This record gives sequence, structure tokens and C-alpha cells, in this order.
Amino acid sequence: MSDATSSPAPAPSRLLIRNLGPVLSGDLAQPLLDADAILIEEGRILAVGRESDLGSSGVTQLIDAKGSGIMPGMIDNHAHPVMGDWTPRQNQLGWIDSTYHGGVTTLVSAGEVHLPGRPRDVIGVKALAITAQRAFSAFSPTGMKVLAGALILEHGLEEKDFAELAEAGVTLVGEVGLGTVKDGPTGRKMIDWARRYGMTSMTHTGGHSIPGSARIGAEVVLEVDADVAAHMNGGPTALPEAELRLICEESKRGLEIVHNGNLRAGLFVLDTVRQVGALDRLVLGTDGPAGSGVQPLGMLRLVTMLASLGDVAPAEAFCFATGNVARLRGLEDRGRIAPGLAADLVFIDQAMGGAGEDLLHSITLGNMPGIGMILTDGVPRIGRSRNTPPSIRVPESLPA
Repeated sequence: MSDATSSPAPAPSRLLIRNLGPVLSGDLAQPLLDADAILIEEGRILAVGRESDLGSSGVTQLIDAKGSGIMPGMIDNHAHPVMGDWTPRQNQLGWIDSTYHGGVTTLVSAGEVHLPGRPRDVIGVKALAITAQRAFSAFSPTGMKVLAGALILEHGLEEKDFAELAEAGVTLVGEVGLGTVKDGPTGRKMIDWARRYGMTSMTHTGGHSIPGSARIGAEVVLEVDADVAAHMNGGPTALPEAELRLICEESKRGLEIVHNGNLRAGLFVLDTVRQVGALDRLVLGTDGPAGSGVQPLGMLRLVTMLASLGDVAPAEAFCFATGNVARLRGLEDRGRIAPGLAADLVFIDQAMGGAGEDLLHSITLGNMPGIGMILTDGVPRIGRSRNTPPSIRVPESLPA
């Protein structure tokens, strides 16, 4: 029952973004939106359209995009966090913050496999998954959302372990092949258990990646039937094209291209996925940190390479790194610019000094865009990126 004498609740904060250039939706069904404004309330997108239609009633904050384009924050479908903003793989600090400056607002773990002294027994791998999930649920470097705690599959795990982990909040299974489980029948059994308890999963695809890993060929990938055939273009060594084509033609699951892979194979996978009509299942990741280093601009660079070399429109290429990943991973609250979704947004524009008539044309010519501002849950976290080349236009926060 309401209290008639109580004070009225404060009006929810509203942010209006105006004067937008291209609005990249993250949705392959309509990659570009006819809009010049976005209205945000309490961290979620309230409306997208023309400012003349949205109005400014109740607006408490303004951002003038000054013609910058905007897109959903990218979701790196394949990362290897460990603990905190540190990677033992390259012994570097601050890599997650730097990745955020590259336009990625969500990282999805493929397994905390780089942990020094990583446990390999059942109790240990379960403890690692729960600890990583708990730690990153409470730790958001600069505003990055990190989905961690990807269970590394080891022999001895039973169905009850997956039930226990799901109850504890673990939602991911790391790449089949990183632990001792490397064969099709065992992998399929465990992936079925994971799916039964609402976890999404991956399988290694390609040659050996790190000591202790294994070659996972097309036959095993198809038998395991994980939710994502990870790094189809190699992590970093790619399978022969005949095996890649077989996976693209026979699998009904997600197909992944990564930055830290074989670019030639990546373009082959892109073309084959297009031929079989499965672009809605194509997702992107970095597979970093890796032996090739930490690449804060890995996702942005990968999208640009696919758009410039793979005969795909830039607005569509960004969908592979946003809406496609969100849908495949069950992250229905992000990855697209649409009412009701989290306002995880990246302002992009043509980089200074490069070729191209405008933002999208410059990307087709192979130039990465510059980032002028990034929001997580409607909150500006950074202004101009320290890692991208400077954008021509820079959004400005203004009083309402």
C-alpha cells in the first residue's frame, strides 16, 4: 500500500544523444538505422529515432555527437582473462582497460587457462571457475563487463558437477581441448551436460595452441557439437580448407573468426559461411591475450579487415562482433541498439588523416575508425580513446 504522505520518487535520469551520424544497430536484419538521436533512461535505451520525434521532455543530460557514428559496444567472444586486470600470458597489467579503449564493452572467457599452476583435478577446476565468475562479477575495469569462469573440461567431471556449477552462477564452458578432454565422445557427453544446465560452450578448432593442447579436427568439432566452433581460422594454426568447409556446411552452431589466427583462413571461412547462408551464426573474438601479445584494438582491427578484404559492408561486419555474439551467448540485454537494451555504446568516426569520404567508406578502405567516447550502462567512461587514431569528430557532454 502506498503512503500518501511520502515524498514523490525522484524522476529517472534521462540522457539524450543528438546529432548522430551513422547509427550501426548490431542487428543483421537492419544494420543501419534511420536515426539521429538516442534517448536513454537509467542506463537503458528508451528510444531510437529522429530527435524531432523523440523530444527532450525530462532530459537531464545531453551528449552532442557532432556527427559521429555510434555502435553497440563490441563483445569479444573469445578472451582469456585470469584474475584482475593482469595477464600472466604476457605479464602485462591493464590489458582489459586497454581493450575497453578499443571499443569492447564485454569480454567472454574461453577459459582461465593461463593461470600459473592451474589446477587440473575436478575440485580444482570447479573452484577456479567459481572464483573467476565471482571475482569478475564484482570487478569491472573502466566499465568492462567480464563474463568469466569458463569451466576447463577435465576427465572425472560428472553431470552433478555441472549442476553444482550452474547453481553457483557459472554459465560458460571453456574450449574443449584445453584440458584433458580432447576426444569427441567425452566432449559431446560433457557439452550435453553443460547445455542441460544452461551453459554455453566452445570447442578448440585447429592445430595445437599451447603446450598440453591438442589438434581438434573437423570430425571431433562436429561430434562435440559445442555452441561455438572456436577460432575456425586457427588458434593460431588453421585446419585445411576442406575441413573448414565441412564444419561450415555441417554445423548448425556458432562459427568463430579470431584476430589471433590465420587471416587467409579467416577470409575463407567468411566466404564459406556466406555461401551456406550462415552469416547470422558468425561471431568474432580475439583469442587474446596470446603468444602474439595483447591487442587492445584486436576486435576493431578484425572487423576492419573483414570489411575491407572480405567484401562485407562495415555495418554488417560490426554485427558479427555485437548482436550475433549477444544472441549466441544468451546476452539479450546488449549487443544491439534497440529499446530496452543496455546503453553500452561506442562513438566512432573516420580517423584523422586517412583515405575515405566518410566513416563507412574509410573502413572499406582498411582504415580503423577512431573512438571519441564510450558509455557503459549509459555512463560515459572514457572520452577520446588513447589507443585508436584520433577521430575527426569528438562527442561533447553538455548540460541539459
